[in-house]
Amino acid sequence: MVLVMASEAVKVIVRCRPLNEREKQLGCKVVINMDSARGQCFIQNPAAEDDPPKQFTFDGAYYLNHNTEQIYNEIAYPVIEVKGYNGTIFAYGQTGSGKSFTMQGILDPPSQKGIIPRAFEHLFESCAENTKFLVRASYLEIYNEEIRDLLGPNTKQKLELKEHPEKGVYVKGLSQHTVHSITQCERIMETGWKNRAVGYTLMNKDSSRSHSIFTINMEIYVVGQDHLRASKLNLVDLAGSERQSKTGAVGERLKEATKINLSLSALGNVISALADGRCRHVPYRDSKLTRVSVIPLLGSTLTFSQETTVVHPSNNI
Repeated sequence: MVLVMASEAVKVIVRCRPLNEREKQLGCKVVINMDSARGQCFIQNPAAEDDPPKQFTFDGAYYLNHNTEQIYNEIAYPVIEVKGYNGTIFAYGQTGSGKSFTMQGILDPPSQKGIIPRAFEHLFESCAENTKFLVRASYLEIYNEEIRDLLGPNTKQKLELKEHPEKGVYVKGLSQHTVHSITQCERIMETGWKNRAVGYTLMNKDSSRSHSIFTINMEIYVVGQDHLRASKLNLVDLAGSERQSKTGAVGERLKEATKINLSLSALGNVISALADGRCRHVPYRDSKLTRVSVIPLLGSTLTFSQETTVVHPSNNI
């Protein structure tokens, strides 16, 4: 995972998931250990067990026994709590690594409820008595570098990116839905989730073939003050990076994978440029994913990106 703050260096946080049934059937085994207190990961090459493991240090490391509730409280909470700032939460990793599980989650056990529904609860339950909120939500996907409205009347219609001198980059025709409760947010999320593009690969039978961005726009007015605070929160479930040799992608699946990998590469370049204080050019125009993300990635922002993976003998080390 990566936490990027406008006034600080990039922070990287990694989550490791357990083996799934497919990996167990293939005889895979976990070759990663973590020292969560120190944020360290140790990867052992199964073909060279006498060699010392490779060691990587991050700002946070969450192992198999950690749940989404703990990750949310320690990592995502500060991004959402600072109202008046723009923020983005990314879920990043290879296909089948558990990104959607972290973002959407499951209801049972409650500790594994995802970051997106937790964000809904956080926003509405933290409203002060002397504060008035206007909350609007939108849900889009970027599929094969085409933008679609997951909540629109025609979810297959291609939408255009536009740029405004004051409000910056925006998606023309993207529907905005005013919400007044946690239940309404959850209903919108479920509707959009069902409209996402998914497909079968050897690594994941329900692989996300698109990047989805759930956006919450908030206007906050504190009674007695003469100004309005506006903030934008992007909750992003990225499509997984892929290797054709592992996923068995051919035809349309292969075309999708190519577009996915190109946009993820562009996103990585943008984050690297933002993290480099000497960099004068941020290449956010290289893909629609980075252009849509330009507002929360530049200026007064908080950005959290989560990479979740499991390492086993079929991975390159």
